[in-house]
This record gives sequence, structure tokens and C-alpha cells, in this order.
Amino acid sequence: MLTVTSVNVNGLRAAAKKGFVEWLALTAADVVCLQEVRAEPGQLPEGVREPAGWHAVYAPAAAKGRAGVALLSRQEPERVRIGFGSAEFDTSGRYAEIDLPGVTVASLYLPSGEVGTDRQDEKVRFMDEFLAYLEELKVRAAADGREVLVCGDWNIAHQRADLKNWRANQKSSGFLPEERAWLSRVFDDAGYTDVVRAQHPEQDGPYSWWSYRGRAFDNDTGWRIDYHVATPGLAARTVKAWVERAATHGERWSDHAPVTVAYDGLGAGV
Repeated sequence: MLTVTSVNVNGLRAAAKKGFVEWLALTAADVVCLQEVRAEPGQLPEGVREPAGWHAVYAPAAAKGRAGVALLSRQEPERVRIGFGSAEFDTSGRYAEIDLPGVTVASLYLPSGEVGTDRQDEKVRFMDEFLAYLEELKVRAAADGREVLVCGDWNIAHQRADLKNWRANQKSSGFLPEERAWLSRVFDDAGYTDVVRAQHPEQDGPYSWWSYRGRAFDNDTGWRIDYHVATPGLAARTVKAWVERAATHGERWSDHAPVTVAYDGLGAGV
């Protein structure tokens, strides 16, 4: 069994003070993919930077205090890759991957974008480059007899069922028709599977992000933008997929919740 959790921590130093450390100590996950770390490794307390029992890989952003992804694995990775071969984005703290026996696991923080600004243009450029890489990665992994799992904050709600207030957000970044169409290409053209949606095909959500504004969390007015995107062979091994939603607003240590999936048949010790 391989259990993988993905969570945007909304600043790892802040999350560590609000409950992330306690959550990590109790999790049954074998791999934890983090996004929006927003810190250089040297800025993190030692127990957070190198938690006992975990191997840590960090990809901080060149722009201080922004983005940043990380992976924590109980087994030492066979290989580590930072970035996906992009001249523009490899130092932006948005992608890292590790090889474990039989599977490549990646942590992704796709740009959030903002309609009518340079940030949206950046998001589009990232998506164009990243889709090509996903296709290449799938082919390369298949040749090596490996599966692929790209976890993270994709910053796109794919379907109406993926956000509560979809009517009011049809012109908002994260639910634009062209963004949703791009994500469809990831699934339909590149041949990956949205694992959580495959496990919960008929329900709204389960949401993984709620604004801190108003009573979004209490009313479950959320977005599902945190995905496990897997090659079909791995997706077929899914045993269970769930969102670790906090019991109350006050118990949250991020505006995102961990998204966890258990996969079977990948061998002991991963």
C-alpha cells in the first residue's frame, strides 16, 4: 500500500505553528506533497525542515516568500528532479518530483492567475509548457515500467461539481472555459486520471479549499482545486480517496485541506 497526501500549506512556517507538525506526526501517509511552502529550507526550524522519519526534498522559488513546493517521503528517493525543463519556470518553486520503487511522485503548484493581468498570461504559459512535459513524462515512465502521480494545487476547478459557487465564477481565474478545457486535455489527450473524481463521480466536491473570508468553510462554499493526477494503471489501484477536512474552522492550519489517497499493489516499504 502507498498512501499519498497533498496539501497547500499556505506558508509552512505559519502552518507549523498552527497544527501542521501535529498532523504530520499522526499521518499514515508514506509521501506528503506540499505546495506554497514560501520559505527557503534554511528559514525553517530544524524539526520542520527535516522531520524525524522523513526524507525531505525542497524546491523553493527564486522570488523570496513566494510559491515553493516540497515532498516528504518515508523512503529515500531513488531520484530527485526539480523543475520540468522550463527556462522560465524551473526556479519558480512550482514543481519537484521523486522516484520511488515503481512510481514517480510529483508536487505541483500551478500559478493561480488573475484575469486581465500578467499573472494570467504567466499561468497560460506554464500550462502550455507543463502539458507537454506531462505527455513526455508518461511516455518515459511507461518505458521504464513506472506509474506517475502528480499531486498538488492545480488552481483550476474542472467541472461545475468542483466549486460551490460556479455561476458567479465563470469569468474568474480558476474556472475559465480555457482553463477547464486545458485540464480536460490533461485527462483526455495526455491520458491521466483525476483520481478523487473517479472515486467520487456523482458528488459535488469534495472541496479542498475554502476562503478565509466570511463563513465559506462553515457553509462548505469551497473549490476542489487540489488533485491527484495519475496514470491509469496507478489510478486503477486506488483503494480510498478522501479530503481531511478539519472538524471546525478554528482547527484549520491552512486554507486548504489535505487530500489523501491510498493506492494498493506498489510493494512494501515505499
